[in-house]
Amino acid sequence: MNSPKLQPFECGSADHFSRRNLLKAAGLSGMSWLTPMADILATEADLAKNKFVPAKSIIILWMAGGPSQLDTFDPHPGKKIAADTKAIETSKKGVFFNENLPQTAELMDDISLVRSVVSREGDHERAAYNIRTGYRPDPTVLHPSVGSIICHEMPNANIDIPTHISMMSGQQGSRGGYLGANFDPFKIGDPQNPVPDMESYLDEEREKSRVAGLSVVERAFARGRSGDLEKERTLHQASIAKARRMMTSEQLSAFDISDVSKVEKEAFGDTPFGRGCLAAVRLVEAGVRCVEVTLDGWDSHIDNTNLQSNKTKVLDPAFASLIKKLKARGLLDSTIVLCGGEFGRTPTLNPVEGRDHWPHGFTMAMAGGGIKGGRVIGETDPEGAKKDPAGKVFVQDIHATIQDAFGIEYEKKVMTPVDRPIALSDGYPIDELLL
Repeated sequence: MNSPKLQPFECGSADHFSRRNLLKAAGLSGMSWLTPMADILATEADLAKNKFVPAKSIIILWMAGGPSQLDTFDPHPGKKIAADTKAIETSKKGVFFNENLPQTAELMDDISLVRSVVSREGDHERAAYNIRTGYRPDPTVLHPSVGSIICHEMPNANIDIPTHISMMSGQQGSRGGYLGANFDPFKIGDPQNPVPDMESYLDEEREKSRVAGLSVVERAFARGRSGDLEKERTLHQASIAKARRMMTSEQLSAFDISDVSKVEKEAFGDTPFGRGCLAAVRLVEAGVRCVEVTLDGWDSHIDNTNLQSNKTKVLDPAFASLIKKLKARGLLDSTIVLCGGEFGRTPTLNPVEGRDHWPHGFTMAMAGGGIKGGRVIGETDPEGAKKDPAGKVFVQDIHATIQDAFGIEYEKKVMTPVDRPIALSDGYPIDELLL
């Protein structure tokens, strides 16, 4: 049966009045309402320069297993906790990346880092749920992922293919949660392979006959439930119609990277992950709201340095080429790119040269879609002794920031199918990151 329609409940707390909220309000109502307090937050020139333009899409680079902050975006060169890893300076003076991220390091002016993300979940499955949804697991409710929320709040009627897509996510992944299965991502594997089940194995006449026979059954089912056959549409009918539109849509070509040159594929690394990032650009260009591309295998309890090194060598060309390609297509300003995993790794090596789970201060990288570039938020302890990083940022604050960049009222509450009001996010936007 259809998921119950979710209704807005009410806006959340009014005591968080951010600079972004001011900018949005000013864009709607002009400057006449400005008060002395508002003048402190923003000048007329600042408001004119920072006209709010919401993001339209998000590409999530999901580093499954928990990437080490020390082996990626927060290396602490020369310190004991860095072990035997080396670092390189980025295009932003004084900001360093791991040496295996040279291409991405050149783009630091477009990228911002939140180096002080903290979570209260240290188990893979629970932590992944927390990062994907902004909420900790709760046995009484299944929360939607950030992509599901964006698709729910920003529907796109002009697209025949799914607006929420997940590549190489395996059994686990994002979910529509209480928003309903309609907001689950459409899952595919390596985009070098065709999207499965997009061509009928029947000849045209036989397929028409089967669809006609199915319609007879559907009408009989509807007649038993209501006298209004037009209104009594089953979810099965809607799913069939949606699938048939997708199978015959020209937009299906957005998944196809077979016409991309070898040179361009190699720029992304020509790995499953790199090809996923390449396809993500085409999908966003077609109107897809959220694309999640997974790079698995970051769980480095043993031989951390070599394992993380192998993964960063895959990440670097894909991440850098993704930013460059989005910028070249004029899509970066409307597309957020988020890169991270479920937690970080311990500052100290264990007896088998591995790094264990560390939710007490790790890095999320962000770019595009109204996110300022060249910013570094927070700082982890260079000696590795303190669990709480300076400028601590909670997982839910990342979600509120993303939703705010989309122009989504992150404090808005919706009624779940069991009439429980839940806010889209219970965090606060990181104003330093927002244009």
